[in-house]
Amino acid sequence: QVQLAESGGGLVRPGGILRLSCEGSGGTFSSYPMGWFRQAPGREREFVASITWSGENTYYADSVKGHVTISRDNNKNTVYLQMSRLEPEDTAVYYCAAGSVGPRPSEYFYWGQGTQVTVSS
Repeated sequence: QVQLAESGGGLVRPGGILRLSCEGSGGTFSSYPMGWFRQAPGREREFVASITWSGENTYYADSVKGHVTISRDNNKNTVYLQMSRLEPEDTAVYYCAAGSVGPRPSEYFYWGQGTQVTVSS
């Protein structure tokens, strides 16, 4: 079983940059494909990006292409989400998850507790 812990969220101004981290423990982190999701108040959890276990392939939601980059460092058991040109619409709790590269939350086995990202001036 893998435990996941996100960090790096916070308050950022529109147009700003933020890098989220997700550290895994308790299992073979490097063998899992990983994903990032987000959930804004009153909305369903939505797919942001995912990455294969090797990091060779990445996938992005159309809404974030061009201003989000997912990467991983298996030596550190960590997956990252670099976000730039942030807008208020990006405000949400961001979750990392292990087990798939697909866009549906039901495809993932393990979830972190989430980290809040707030984009506001």
